[in-house]
Amino acid sequence: MARLARLTAPEVTHHVVVQGINRESIFIDNADRLAWLGFLQAHALATHVRVHAYVMLRDHIQILVTPEPEGDVSRMMQGIGRQYVSAFNRKHGRTGTLWDGRYRCSLVQSDQHLLRSMAFMDLTPVRQGEVEGVGAHIWGSYGHYTGSQPETWLYTPAPVWALGNTPFAREAAYQALVDRGLSAAETADIADRVWRGWAMGDPAFLVGLAQTTQRRVEKARPGRPKKVRQNINVSPIK
Repeated sequence: MARLARLTAPEVTHHVVVQGINRESIFIDNADRLAWLGFLQAHALATHVRVHAYVMLRDHIQILVTPEPEGDVSRMMQGIGRQYVSAFNRKHGRTGTLWDGRYRCSLVQSDQHLLRSMAFMDLTPVRQGEVEGVGAHIWGSYGHYTGSQPETWLYTPAPVWALGNTPFAREAAYQALVDRGLSAAETADIADRVWRGWAMGDPAFLVGLAQTTQRRVEKARPGRPKKVRQNINVSPIK
C-alpha cells in the first residue's frame, strides 16, 4: 500500500519527529548535540521556518515549528539531516544513513493542542527513562519556557503568551501545565497522530485543513467507508 503524502501547510504548526535508524543513538557527545542545534537554527532561518520548541533524546528528536507563508519544513529537515549525518559520520568514522526513514509530522492547532504537544515533548525524557524529572533534561526548550535556560532564537507561540501577563506568570503557568502531565490516553493519541501524520485540533480546524489538501487529515472512523469522488487521488511521496 502506498504511504500517504506528508501533510503540511504554511502558517500551521508542525510537530516533527526524526528518529535514529534501528533506534540507535544519534548523539555520542554534547558536541554532537550542539552541532545539531546549530544546523537547526541555520536551516530554519534559511527556509523561513519559526522554531517554537524542541527536545533531543538519545535516539530521536522532536521539534515544534511553524513555516511562514514562503516557508518549507521539508527543505529545512532535508538540509539539517544531510549536513548533520555528513558531520557525524566524518567525526565518528562511520558511513551510511543515521535516520530511520523520513521524518514524521502532525499539524497542530494553535491552542490547547499546541500546549499539549509541548508538554508531550518535555515529558518524553522522563517517559524514556533518560532522566527522573523534567527539569533534569537540559537538551530541550523546557528551560526556556520555565525561565531557567533562556534561548532568544526560539519563537514563543501565541498559546504560551496567553498563559500570563508577565514572564514570571507565563513561566509558572507553563511549569504547572507540564507538572500536571498528560493522561495515558492523551500521550498515546499524540504519539499516534505524529507518527501516522494525522492532524491535532478541534473539528472546525480539521475541516478547514481538509479543504486545503487531497489527503485525509485524521484517522478514518470505524464503519463502512463513505464513497468518494473519482477525481480525488492521493499520491505517495517519491
